[in-house]
Amino acid sequence: MAMLASLISGLASGEIAAAVRRARTAAIVYALAALAALCGLGFLVGASYVWVAGRYGPMAACIGFGVGFLVIAGLLLLIHQLSAGARNRRRAQRRNADMKAIGITAALAVLPILLKGRGGLGTILGPAIALAAYAIYRENVKPDADNSDAGEAK
Repeated sequence: MAMLASLISGLASGEIAAAVRRARTAAIVYALAALAALCGLGFLVGASYVWVAGRYGPMAACIGFGVGFLVIAGLLLLIHQLSAGARNRRRAQRRNADMKAIGITAALAVLPILLKGRGGLGTILGPAIALAAYAIYRENVKPDADNSDAGEAK
C-alpha cells in the first residue's frame, strides 16, 4: 500500500515526467554522439585508405582493406559463437535462481493459510517430504549417457 501511495505521489509531483524528459534528452545526446563517432571513424578509415593507396597503389589498398574488414568480421563472429555457450549457461542459472526465489516466496506466502486450515501441519509435511525425497533422488542419480551404453556392451 505504501508503494502505491509513493507511486501516486510521484505522479502528482511530476517527478516521473521530469525523469522521462531527462531520459529522452540523454538518449538524443547519446545518439548524436554515436553518429558523430561513426562519421569520425569513417573519415579515419578514408584517410588511412588514401595514405595506403598513395604508398602501395589503389588496387593493393582496396584488396588490403577488403581482406582486413573480412578478417575483422570473421573474428567477431568467431568470438560471438565461442561465448554463446557461456551466455546460455549464465542465462539458465539466472532463470533457475529466479524460479527458486519465486517458489520460496509463494511457499512462504501460503504457509500461514495452510497452518490455519483443517489439515494444518499434515497438509504441509506431505508435499515437503515428497520434495525432499525427490531432491535426494536427483542428487544421487545423475544420468550418464556414455556409460549406460558401454555397460550393456560388456
